[in-house]
Amino acid sequence: MSRWRASGIHLLLSCLIVGSVLVFMIAVWYRWPLFELAGGGGLTLILAGVDITLGPLITLVIFKSGKKGLKFDLSVIAVLQFAALVYGIHVVYLARPVYLVFAYDRFELVTAKDIDLADLAKVTREEFKRLPLGRPVTIAAEPPRDPKLQLEIILTALQGKDLHLYPQYYVPYAEQAQNALKKAKPVSTLLQRDPEAVQRTLRSAGLSPEAVRFLVLRGRTEDAAVLIDAASGAPLEILRIYPW
Repeated sequence: MSRWRASGIHLLLSCLIVGSVLVFMIAVWYRWPLFELAGGGGLTLILAGVDITLGPLITLVIFKSGKKGLKFDLSVIAVLQFAALVYGIHVVYLARPVYLVFAYDRFELVTAKDIDLADLAKVTREEFKRLPLGRPVTIAAEPPRDPKLQLEIILTALQGKDLHLYPQYYVPYAEQAQNALKKAKPVSTLLQRDPEAVQRTLRSAGLSPEAVRFLVLRGRTEDAAVLIDAASGAPLEILRIYPW
């Protein structure tokens, strides 16, 4: 077998393995368009770039049919490549979106690494004591009534840690749905920016523009819009449209 053929087979196997990981990642952790909003594109380039190119390139360099110790060399490459893949999956796992949190007047995209374990230990509601392992969950954050705690959040918000990053204040979205509805905006703004995308979404759901409103969704790399039902306030769809 030539080194080019060996490297090509290695490349094919690497693509199949990494492709399977990416399919799972997009289907479960980074459902569209959260893949883009959470910076999944950059993570994908790192994961695919390292794992797909590392092994096949080294194989191309060191492979020689009949070479003494070739099996050992290929085993070392496989171990290194597997370690790189495991590390990449770990990074993606920590960066996965876990919550879409309604707070104040918008939704915030929260990833696993955004949550401080010390704050997680203060959670009293059973459903929020552990971070979701699957798809991100839509919830809400309710400001504390204690003025001292309110001031603490205001001060930490200036440093980038606002209400949506305090899991001890999380509540089911249904408890804040009507408040979200009061803060929502008419969908006419989105229709002016991308009428085709909005109309396509409304047609697929069998809804009219008057039946929905929207709230801003703040992501890590870009912002989007969340369509909500104009009667119940229930989230319907995420549109990758600039919402401001």
